[in-house]
Parts: sequence; structure tokens; C-alpha cells
Amino acid sequence: MQNANRPVALVTGGSRGIGAAIAKLLAANGYNIALSYAKDGAAAQSTLGQLVAMGSRAVGIQADVSIEADVLRLFEIAERELGRPRALVNNAAVTGGFARVENLDSAALTQMLAVNVAGTMLCAREAVRRMSTKRGGSGGAIVNISSIAARTGSAGEWVHYAASKGAVNTFTIGLAREVATEGIRVNAVAPGLVDTGLHAANGEPGRLARISPTIPMQRGGTPDEIAQGVLWLLSDAASYTTGAILEIGGGR
Repeated sequence: MQNANRPVALVTGGSRGIGAAIAKLLAANGYNIALSYAKDGAAAQSTLGQLVAMGSRAVGIQADVSIEADVLRLFEIAERELGRPRALVNNAAVTGGFARVENLDSAALTQMLAVNVAGTMLCAREAVRRMSTKRGGSGGAIVNISSIAARTGSAGEWVHYAASKGAVNTFTIGLAREVATEGIRVNAVAPGLVDTGLHAANGEPGRLARISPTIPMQRGGTPDEIAQGVLWLLSDAASYTTGAILEIGGGR
């Protein structure tokens, strides 16, 4: 496949962790990649270098998905540089920090909901506008990154984050049904405990070791294992799958 003729995937929050693993796996499977990042330009450049080395055309775009103007700019640049996206992975998210509900900070809560819920919806809106056969597009697929926390509730740690991912699940199901006749499939991947820098960034670097014994498979997952689920949902192998929430969590 010629580099310029590859399908385009847009991965939000694609500079590191699960997002970077998704971007690299998609590049290895024939996609050109547009990735967004909120702040860490150095990580984005490192990931972009790896994508280019794999033969992908790739572009990194700084964008805060909670801001509509940033989302519009993100899609405009991605389309201008690479072409109209055939795939969107809504991965950008923040946790809002560990806290019991009684101790929630209003500003952190508002920002978390703006990124995780509104940001997912705004990016999906722009993807639908470009993919929908009803609007002259050629179809495509959207995968939203949710969390098993939406089912477990994450009591005592981040009920607020879990609730935001519950909203993502509901949105996934509703949008899937809304655009099912327009050539667009919409699904979600719900990771369980995954070995990334998220835990240390939220103040508990030992969280993986603490929780792993409660998982039937007795370990956390890897970003690459989550990426494999995303790749399948975007592929033709999942052509009859829409509105699904794929849990990848070691049986938790």
C-alpha cells in the first residue's frame, strides 16, 4: 500500500500510554496517523518519530478536546495534512485525581467531565460530519476508550471518573444506533487495570501491585493488549459489530 493511500486514523491523546500504543499498532497495520496531545510535546514528537519509522505519514496536533475551537482545528489540520479520517479513536481523558465524592474539587470535576464526556462527543460529532454517507462521506469507524470502572464504580478512588466513563458507554450505544445506516460503526473498548504512568501521575505508583491480586488473571494489562482490541473494532473483521462495549480487563 502506498504511503499516501493509507486510510487515516485520528487518535486523541495519542502521545503516550494507551493512546501511543494504539497509534503505533494502527500504523503497523496500514494507517496514516493524526494524533492529538494536550501538553507533552516531547512525548508526541517521540511517538511521531516511531510512526514515521514504521512507514506511516503522521502528524501531531496540540489540542484540548474540551475546547470546541481546538477540536475544529484538530480535524481541519488532520484532514488538510493527511486526508479525511476513516477512523477515530477517542482516547483523550483525565481522571480528576483520586478522591472520595465528599472531597471532590469542583474545578477538577468540571474539567474532567469536559474532557472525558464533552470532548468525546465533540470529536465524534466532527468525525460523523466527515464519515456519514448521508453527508457525502464514505463511512468509517469510531472507537471510544471507556473503562471497566464504569461497571465497578471505583468506590473510594474515583467514582467521578467512573461516572464519566459510564456516560461514554451510553453515548457509544446511542450514537451507534443513530448512525448505523450511514456507514459508521461506533464501539468502545473498556480497559481494566493497565500498566501505564497514570497511577504514578495520580499519586499512587504502587496501585498496579496493590490491585493486581484482585484480578482473576492476577496481573495488570499492557497498553498493547488494549490496542489490539481497538484494532479489531476498527477492522473489517468487526463489520457486524456496533454499539459494543469490549471489556479488556483480565476478568475483573
